[in-house]
Amino acid sequence: MKSRLLALALCALLTPIAWAGQPAPAAPQAGGAQHPLLWKVSDADNAVYLLGAFHLLKPDDYPLPAEVDRAFDDSQSLLFEIDPAAMTAPETVASMQKYMGYDDGKRLSQVLPKATLDKLGILLSASGASVQAFEDKEPWAVNLGLVLSVAQALGFRPDLGLDRSLMARAVSAGKPATGLESIDDQMRAMDTTPYAEQAQSLEEFLADPQKAVRQLSDMHAWWRAGDAGKLDQEMREDMARKTPETYRLLDVERNRAWLPLLEKRLTGSRSDNTLVVVGALHLLGSDGLVAQFKAKGYKVERICDGCGASAGD
Repeated sequence: MKSRLLALALCALLTPIAWAGQPAPAAPQAGGAQHPLLWKVSDADNAVYLLGAFHLLKPDDYPLPAEVDRAFDDSQSLLFEIDPAAMTAPETVASMQKYMGYDDGKRLSQVLPKATLDKLGILLSASGASVQAFEDKEPWAVNLGLVLSVAQALGFRPDLGLDRSLMARAVSAGKPATGLESIDDQMRAMDTTPYAEQAQSLEEFLADPQKAVRQLSDMHAWWRAGDAGKLDQEMREDMARKTPETYRLLDVERNRAWLPLLEKRLTGSRSDNTLVVVGALHLLGSDGLVAQFKAKGYKVERICDGCGASAGD
């Protein structure tokens, strides 16, 4: 069973909490070859590039593939999950903290099964912490913090995430960049996931933390390889099957809300192209943005120089 929070933190959810207090992106380093999860959606005069992001990366994930550079150069504006200006706004952290807590009077020890709570206590005590320090946090917030700790211990950094790198690049190039949703929209989606599914995801992590390490390495390798099929099968399908309400709220409903906003970029009177950068899982599967644009009859093509005949998948 895969960790849904691992998938969300790194491919589906922007997790602005990981950005709090982080430095500006470091200078790109020379890295190995990779294939982007990049599609071009076209109508008669406009194009929308859909780029699947990994939200925490390593220095050797740079420079970006040439296909991404071309899409950036061919776009007059960029769209991210969240407006870049909101990511560093002073009120952002306070807003996130609000959603991480309870508004129904409950406590962590009340919503977690005892076995899960005991495992969490053992893990936290190893680092000198205690469950009591997290009593006011919902399970998803505790789980997300653990996942991000693992990711950063392995060398993954939010300041090197694909979206943040392209946000900085847009500023340097003087290209306007906005968001598809607000911080409140994103946090509200996470906050409304059922306690039972939140607890299930946390239990998965606590049952075998080393599995999260292996899964992270696998996900990163699939993303670098542009392996849409593997990411879809191993991460998105697993999330949809095991925690269906979480999947609906965090993936399906958000995609549904974004689609008309993206379609306006195609049908507008101005002849402008847009580079859209969102978590990779938002592009995949029957609920993904790529499939939804295809269903609407738009021309959709995979942009991947070395992906071969399967690139259109």
